[in-house]
Amino acid sequence: DKKGRPILWLRCNRMPWFPDAEAQVNSYILLSDEGIKCMPPGVTDFVVLADSNSPPPPNPQFMLNILSALVKGYPDRLHELISCPVGTIIQSVMKLLLPLMPTRLASKIILISPEDTKEKLAGILLNGEDDIPTFMGGSCDHDKFYPTEGSFPDKELKFDYDGMRSRLEESIKAYHK
Repeated sequence: DKKGRPILWLRCNRMPWFPDAEAQVNSYILLSDEGIKCMPPGVTDFVVLADSNSPPPPNPQFMLNILSALVKGYPDRLHELISCPVGTIIQSVMKLLLPLMPTRLASKIILISPEDTKEKLAGILLNGEDDIPTFMGGSCDHDKFYPTEGSFPDKELKFDYDGMRSRLEESIKAYHK
């Protein structure tokens, strides 16, 4: 983002939604830990940016597990969890969940409407509107890193961990220029 914080992107429509929500959350914990390791000096927190309007709607157990992981493992590391564009399903679920969360965490969850997505993301992302991905109405093609042919044939997820790490390192260098 504009302050040098790593961004963990969640793309709900690309998730396999296995019944094992714990395994999915553990994979995000691994990615979050990697992002924390790559933080530039002086940066202590990260941003989660979720494309939450894409079907299928998130598994309720996944949402509960991810919120629990954030509360227990990253209460001071999470800067914001930004969900956009937020459809009515997510709005309804979050109205139920937000009052159950610690105030410190609930205040970090930002729900952005479809109408405000481009403007708000442009204010967050390092290169403004140029960094808004196509799946959120922008021009930045994230699919070149994770093409759709990897969309879970036989429930196998393709992920380029080394590529993610090198892109994090490149982003840090670009931030310091």
